[in-house]
Amino acid sequence: MIARLVGFLVEKNSDSAVIDVNGVGYLVQLSGRALDYFSEIEGEITVHIETQIREDSITLFGFASYLERDWFRLLTSVQGVGGKAALAILTALTCDAISVAISSGDKTMICRSNGIGPKIAQRIINELKEKPAAIALFSSAKGDHLAVEDISQPAASAHHAGNFVADAVSALLNLGFKPAEAQRVVQLASEELGDQATLDSLVRLALRLSSKH
Repeated sequence: MIARLVGFLVEKNSDSAVIDVNGVGYLVQLSGRALDYFSEIEGEITVHIETQIREDSITLFGFASYLERDWFRLLTSVQGVGGKAALAILTALTCDAISVAISSGDKTMICRSNGIGPKIAQRIINELKEKPAAIALFSSAKGDHLAVEDISQPAASAHHAGNFVADAVSALLNLGFKPAEAQRVVQLASEELGDQATLDSLVRLALRLSSKH
């Protein structure tokens, strides 16, 4: 089971990309947001993977952060929502926006996603609103810097500090930063903090650095 790929983006399509890992090309399905994010990174990238195995196929779905991957898992747990539909939602809406739509029962917001109609949108709201895993991912209002800890907390205890960079970038994206700027300030913060970096310290320092430039 493939859980992560570390390599180079060598081919980009409308909804997928080929990631070269030591000479082997992996076709990965990605949301539009993840595609934009990875396209702006020069050099090696880390793609979090959800592997779906069917009788006649193996499909790799890729994500820029653990948070995006966790939302994909929740969305595909809803009856009638497949991998492509979940990616369409993650393309149209940020993780924060999905949280707001579900918690407020706003199916119109979810219907902004390509191919998602009112019935499916309402089903997503009904099924996920009562799930503890979904509630744990609901974040505070966008723009509240303290909400960053809540946004990425599930990932914070699950992986080494070296992987906090991707989640810190994702947190800044959810706060409205452009991919290039988020990547730049998080990298600066990572270099300054070194091995002592945590997700919380990375995000807070990156926010301070962004206000100075």
